[in-house]
Amino acid sequence: MSEVNLLETPIKFLKGVGPKKAILLSSELNINVFEDLLNYFPFRYIDRSKFFKVSEINSDSIFYQLKGRISRMESFGKGRGQRLTAVFSDETGSIQLVWFQGIKWIIEKIKTNKEYIIYGKPNNYRGRYTINHPEIEEIDNEIDFEKYLYPVYHTGDKLSISGLNSRGISQLLINLLQSISKVIPENLSQKILSDNNFLARKDAFVYIHFPPNNELLEKSKKRLIFEELFFIQLGVIKLRLHRNLKSQGHIFKNVGKYFNDFYSKYLPFELTNAQKKVIKEIRSDMGKPHQMNRLLQGDVGSGKTLVALLCMLIAADNSYQSALMAPTEILAIQHYNSITKMLAGMDINVAILTGSSTTAQRKIIHKNLLDGTLQIIIGTHALIEDVVKFNNLGFVVIDEQHRFGVAQRAKLWTKNVIPPDVLVMTATPIPRTMAMTLYGDLDYSVIDELPMGRKPIITLHFTEAYRLRVFKFMKEIIDKGHQVYIVYPLIEESETLDLKNLMEGYEAISRSFPLPKYKLGIVHGKMEPKNKDFEMQNFAHGITNILISTTVIEVGVDVPNASLMIIENANRFGLSQLHQLRGRVGRGDEQSYCILMSEGRLSNEAKTRLETMVETSDGFRIADIDLKLRGPGDLQGTQQSGLLDLKIADIINDEKIVKHARATANNLLEDDPNLEKKENFIIKNYLLMHKTTSFDWGKIS
Repeated sequence: MSEVNLLETPIKFLKGVGPKKAILLSSELNINVFEDLLNYFPFRYIDRSKFFKVSEINSDSIFYQLKGRISRMESFGKGRGQRLTAVFSDETGSIQLVWFQGIKWIIEKIKTNKEYIIYGKPNNYRGRYTINHPEIEEIDNEIDFEKYLYPVYHTGDKLSISGLNSRGISQLLINLLQSISKVIPENLSQKILSDNNFLARKDAFVYIHFPPNNELLEKSKKRLIFEELFFIQLGVIKLRLHRNLKSQGHIFKNVGKYFNDFYSKYLPFELTNAQKKVIKEIRSDMGKPHQMNRLLQGDVGSGKTLVALLCMLIAADNSYQSALMAPTEILAIQHYNSITKMLAGMDINVAILTGSSTTAQRKIIHKNLLDGTLQIIIGTHALIEDVVKFNNLGFVVIDEQHRFGVAQRAKLWTKNVIPPDVLVMTATPIPRTMAMTLYGDLDYSVIDELPMGRKPIITLHFTEAYRLRVFKFMKEIIDKGHQVYIVYPLIEESETLDLKNLMEGYEAISRSFPLPKYKLGIVHGKMEPKNKDFEMQNFAHGITNILISTTVIEVGVDVPNASLMIIENANRFGLSQLHQLRGRVGRGDEQSYCILMSEGRLSNEAKTRLETMVETSDGFRIADIDLKLRGPGDLQGTQQSGLLDLKIADIINDEKIVKHARATANNLLEDDPNLEKKENFIIKNYLLMHKTTSFDWGKIS
């Protein structure tokens, strides 16, 4: 059996697993074959050679490893309120252990007056230390803990009951490595290994699971993190090179009357230097014979739509049509209103196509798209319907692209024989390392300036105790002729609860802001589109003073007269969403404010989010903190990409390795684009066997 095939052996055939445990490992940890277990890395290591005495516990900020006996186990309460306590003792004293979950399993597993090793962080409660949910291991003479740093693996109650706690998983890895460690295949060239002084791959796997010391642990981590990031970068860079060489595109030779007339006569405000730089980058791509794929990143209100419009005018100057696709009808309408307002007076035909478009409207739009008299179409998913056909689609803008699936976006590419140039826009700032990994196959532009005259939004955090003061401030804002947003969170598990919170809030605000002096509007996701649009338009035209809403106004509402955003239960929102919501105000010349309302007691993470919002309006700094708090898999829908299902690398903490892996991959492909050199066969073979990237390496000759 080949080395690769051996790694693909079903996990049930590993000593100590069998069919029942194999089902659990698959359902709970997605471990199906030997290689999956090999890549299930410890999340922490314990130096098992170091033990403390109970009498030495004097801090609640460090972890302690203790050896002793358990006595006096007692269970209190029932159901969710149940807890289990036990007394753990050594020759120097005793400490209480506490469990709030998995109590039945603990009672069955733990035997009194037997010796155990426990590991945990104490809590100081009224001057006495307790340890909640300690890791607990029976002393086992089969393993000499002092030979290596002891690995700790994530597990769960179902696994633990079946003997697959951290200790059980560790034993499975001992069994696995004993049988395959000598035949784990290499996947990096000798040049990369020697240039970086990397461990051999088989050694790195042994030492990542059972490191004899910290030095070898760090060396194994460095090797495996680089490997994971290197193959991701190799894939995205190959996609980019392939597109540049093979993907035929439209050549936009002219910057003509449409662009020049708009620039000289209709430009709503002077472009920032950042906008000018980005337009030059896009213009350069549009003049090349291959398809453009560029990511345009810019904070809320930075002027991305204006940049997109100027590029669509270049397309029109070259007799090509443009399409702008937005994820929601509200955002599509906003883009349509904004663009038609800017183009007023110019001979450019613009239309909007959404799910709400009537049959009569669709008929006209379909005809005008097909005969070429419609130059710019703005819409939602309706644009990708098969019935929508273009005369000569040359330029596509995808706004907030992470809200579309890959297949949905790709449908627009098929609307012309030669695929259109593509500009992907996002108002969610993405940390550079994230963009380098997730969008590494795209060219990358950033608008990092706000238009002249925009004042920074003042952000404040208040608890419920300050509610009356907030109401007073709202009245002052409205008395000045300005408007107010109040947003309630979207709790995915319960739309009913969302609506209840919203309606209760609406009633409370109605009492404090009564008719006829104050006029309130309400918007939520369950409303009919026409009713939602009616309320939005009332607010946009100044008919209502206060718009009470769920997060449907996160994007797509542009009311320069709105200068106060109040976010209720702000601790329930992610940083990215808070930043997006705050961007709904501050769009006029007046000073704008964002007030974050929350309960008094907050988790540390919620506290960090709210403090970050108060301290900065820098979208890139916010994105960095958001990524650290939430992890890359959760940020702006990246789970669907598949690229960031990382086993060991960390996009933020491993920034230097991300850059080094990208540079190494880039240099390799510049020297040997199809990996045809003998020294690179080992890399090519690994790619062909694992299909780790979205590029079909099987097409390489």
